Amino acid sequence: MTGRPPFPPFDEQTAVQKVQAAEDAWNTRDPRRVSLAYTEDSVWRNRDRFIAGREAIVAFLTEKWERELDYALRKELWGFRRNRIAVRFQYECRDSAGQWWRSYGNELWEFTEDGLMSRREASINDVAIAQPDRRIFGPRPDSERGVLLPVQ
Repeated sequence: MTGRPPFPPFDEQTAVQKVQAAEDAWNTRDPRRVSLAYTEDSVWRNRDRFIAGREAIVAFLTEKWERELDYALRKELWGFRRNRIAVRFQYECRDSAGQWWRSYGNELWEFTEDGLMSRREASINDVAIAQPDRRIFGPRPDSERGVLLPVQ
């Protein structure tokens, strides 16, 4: 089968692999690369925005990472069933004025049989933080893989 492994139905190991692959891709901040994990007609709800199609995803992510500077993300598997995965995540970034933010969120993902995401729904809240309170610096080192995210 061609596509984007691992493929559904997911077990715990393959769901964790899918979540880590997503985290790794998003931490590249490369909209084109990230978009390849989604179907051509993938639909998203991201906060209050509704996005449909791979090209719209590229445009959205390009705008996002032009605004969210020094973006660094952590994702954690919350649950899975057949072709669906639930994730919680946190990321940190700064705006052009230098204010740092930590964003907390939950995502619901649905995949096609070839392992591409056809649906993504994200609920996200932002909290202003001081630079010394940062705890997410770049891509996750191997030593932190599997470490649970704190609630706060």
